[in-house]
Amino acid sequence: MAHANARLTPVGRMILCRRIAAGRPVAHVAAEMGISRTCAYRWWARYREQGQAGLVDRPSRAHRHPRRPPLQLQTQVVELRQSHKLDPARIAALVGLPAATVYRVLCRHRLNRLAWMDRPTGPPIRRYERAHPGELVHMDVKKLGRIPPGGGHRVHGRDSAHHRGRDRDRWRGRSPGYDYLHAAIDDHTRLAYAEVLADEQAATCAGFRRRAGALFATHNIAIQRVLTDNAMAYRRSAQVRAAVAELGAVQRFCRPYRPQTNGKAERFTAPCWPNGPTDAPMPPPRNAPPPSTAGCSCTTITALTPHSAATHPSAASTTPLTLTARRRGRRGSSSCGASASPGWSGGGRRHRRRGP
Repeated sequence: MAHANARLTPVGRMILCRRIAAGRPVAHVAAEMGISRTCAYRWWARYREQGQAGLVDRPSRAHRHPRRPPLQLQTQVVELRQSHKLDPARIAALVGLPAATVYRVLCRHRLNRLAWMDRPTGPPIRRYERAHPGELVHMDVKKLGRIPPGGGHRVHGRDSAHHRGRDRDRWRGRSPGYDYLHAAIDDHTRLAYAEVLADEQAATCAGFRRRAGALFATHNIAIQRVLTDNAMAYRRSAQVRAAVAELGAVQRFCRPYRPQTNGKAERFTAPCWPNGPTDAPMPPPRNAPPPSTAGCSCTTITALTPHSAATHPSAASTTPLTLTARRRGRRGSSSCGASASPGWSGGGRRHRRRGP
C-alpha cells in the first residue's frame, strides 16, 4: 500500500496511464504528475502487460530463498515442537540448525508461542468468534471446595496435623463441602453471567439457564444455541431441555473428552481455584468478602488473543466483556467475580482415606 506522501496511488497510476494512452508524451505527463520519467515508464509498461491489475502494489518478498531449510528439516522442527514442546535452542541442537533459523521456522508455522498451541495435542489453537450476539452461549459448571477455618493444605501442607484432622472430619461427615460455579458466556460479546449454587442437579441447572436467559434478554441478546459438556444434568434431563425450549434455543454438546470446544466457559471459570492464598492462614468463611451483586463489573480479557484461522480481530479488541454474578446456596460460600476471590481452593479432588 502507498504511504501517506506518495505521488501515485492506484487511482493516480490509472490517470497517468490514461493520459499516456491518449497520445501525450510520457515526459510531459511525468512532469505534470510530479514523478520521474523512469517511474512513469515503469507503470506504463505494467499497464500494457497486465492491464489495471498491474497498477496494484506488489509484495516485496523475494521470489527465491536459497538459504531456507529444506522442507524435511522444517517438518522435523514442527514435529519436535508439537510433540515434545521444546524451545528453539533444544530443537536446534537436535536438527543441526541455528536457533534463530529454528525460531523463524516456528514463526512461519505459528508455533513460536506455546500459549498458541493446544497443549495435549500440539496443533495451533484455532480461535473463533460467532458473528452475532446470542448465536452461541457457552455454559459450564465448576466444582469448588470450600476452604475450612484456618486455611487448607496450601497453607499448612498435606502432611500437617491440620490437614490430617480435616481428612478425619471429612469421613465423619463434617466436611466444609463444595460450591458449584455455574457460568454462561456469550460467544460474540463475551457477556458473562455466573452464580454460585449449592449443587449441579438438573433442577438447579435448569433454573440457572432460565435466569441467564433473562439476563441476556435485558441486553437485547436472544439465545439461539447453547453449548455444554456431556454431564448427566445437561445430557439426559427433561427439565434442562424444557428450559432450553423456553428460551427458543437449540442445545449442542461437546465432543466427548474434548473440553476445548467449550473453552470460553472453561477459561472463564479457570481462575477461580489456582489463585488461592498461600502465605497466611485464612479467616473463617463467615468473614469472607460480601458476595457480588447483580450488575456489570469489569472485563476479564485485557489483551488481544491470537487468531490462527480467522481474519477478524479478537473479541478483546471489538467488544467489551462484562460479568454479572449472583450468589446463591449455603452460607459460608465464597464469591467469585471477574478476579478470583481468596476463598477458593481446587474442587473435585478426591483423597484416599488415611488412618488416624
